[in-house]
Amino acid sequence: MLHLLSLHYTGSEQAVEPFIRDHVAYLERHHKEGTFLVSGQTVPASIGGAIIARGVDRLAIERIAAADPFVTNGVATYSITTITPGRTHPELASLLGPGD
Repeated sequence: MLHLLSLHYTGSEQAVEPFIRDHVAYLERHHKEGTFLVSGQTVPASIGGAIIARGVDRLAIERIAAADPFVTNGVATYSITTITPGRTHPELASLLGPGD
């Protein structure tokens, strides 16, 4: 199971600035744990960001998203799309593994 997390700023980019350090620590923690596969800013950056996550169910990813410092400080929200992969590029198959 994969999840696409779309992060949307609720205000200006300047409103998120005080929370960037904590947000980056949050991203690094979940990348290290293997839950986040990819994360980055949107283009243009003023929209927010996106994350591709794996290895957890829908309820768990909702809890993870709710714990983002941007969300807990009221400067961003997430929309989450859960995906059951039907076809996977061979180079990604070993990363995603069975049952993810």
